Amino acid sequence: MIATGCGVDVSDGGLNRGEIIERAGDADALLGSTFLAGRMDREFLESFPTLRIVAKYTIGVEDIDLETATNLGILVTHCPVEANWGGVAEGTLAFMLAFRKKLRERDRHVKAGGWRSPSLQGLYFGARDDGYAGLTIGIVGMGRIGGRVADLLAPWRMRVLACDPYIDDRSFAEHGAIKVDLDTLLGEADIVTLHCNLTAETRGLMDAGTLARMKPTALLINTSRGAVVDLDALCDAIDAGTIAGAALDVLPEEPPPARARLLGLGDRVILSPHMVAANLGGGLTAAIAPATDAVLSALRGEVPEDVYNREAIPAWRARFGNNPLL
Repeated sequence: MIATGCGVDVSDGGLNRGEIIERAGDADALLGSTFLAGRMDREFLESFPTLRIVAKYTIGVEDIDLETATNLGILVTHCPVEANWGGVAEGTLAFMLAFRKKLRERDRHVKAGGWRSPSLQGLYFGARDDGYAGLTIGIVGMGRIGGRVADLLAPWRMRVLACDPYIDDRSFAEHGAIKVDLDTLLGEADIVTLHCNLTAETRGLMDAGTLARMKPTALLINTSRGAVVDLDALCDAIDAGTIAGAALDVLPEEPPPARARLLGLGDRVILSPHMVAANLGGGLTAAIAPATDAVLSALRGEVPEDVYNREAIPAWRARFGNNPLL
C-alpha cells in the first residue's frame, strides 16, 4: 500500500480502544484480524469520520457492529481464504480422533508404565460391509468449513447429518450430507460439530435445552466462536453425564480464568487456545493480499469483493463513490 502512496500505521495489537482512536482517528481504512480491544461498536466507529472500510483477515466479523457500520456507510470485508478455513476443518477431525480414539489417555497410560487396558478402547468411525453402521456426525453450519468437514469424512462412509437454513439443498447433496433440522441432528449424532457464524441467532445456541437433546454418549466440538456455546450449561451437561464431553478451540472468555470450572473436567474436555487454524503452510497470511486489495479498491472509490454487509453499499456509494483517494 505504501507503493500506491498510502500512509500506513502498523500496530502490534497491544493498543486499547482510546489509543487506537487517538492514533488512527483520521484513518480511511482499518485493516487486520480480530479486534482484541473490545468491539467496534457505534461509539468506536463514529470516532473515525473518514473511515470507509474495515477489511478483516478473518472469516468472522462478529467483533464489528455491522448494523452501525451499515448505517454509517462503512463497508466491512472479510477473507474466507482456504488456508484459514481449510485448517479449521482439519483441526475438527483431529479433535474427533483425539477424543474418540482416546489418544491422550493411551499416551499417558504407556508413559506411566502401563500397557493394554479395556478402558483405552476407542470407537470405530466408519461404516463397514459386515453391517457395522459407523458413527453419525452432525454438522451445524454447512458453509465452507462445514462442507470441507463433510468432504473429509466421505472416505470413511460415515453418516453425515447437517443443518443450515441459509444453504440450498444442492450444497448438502454435493457434500454427501443429509439435510435435517437441529433437533433431529442433536438427537441422532454421535459427534456434533459447530461451524456457524456468531450472530444474534446463534449466540448461546448450545444451551441447557439443546445440550439435553444430545445423546449421553455424544461429543460436542466447537471451532466456530466461543459464545455459540453457553459454557455454564456445557459444564453442567458434562458433569451430569448429559453428554460425554467436548472439544473446544474457542471460549466466550479467552484465555479462561485460572479457576474456570471447565479446566477441572479432565479428559472429558479437550481445550485448544483458539489456534485450530494456526498451521505451518496455512493460517491468515494468505488473507493479507486480498484484504489489502479490498482496501485499495475502496480508496479508489470502487466496491471491493467479499463485502460482508452488502446492505451498506448504497450509503457507501453516496459517501465515497465519487471521492476516490487514489
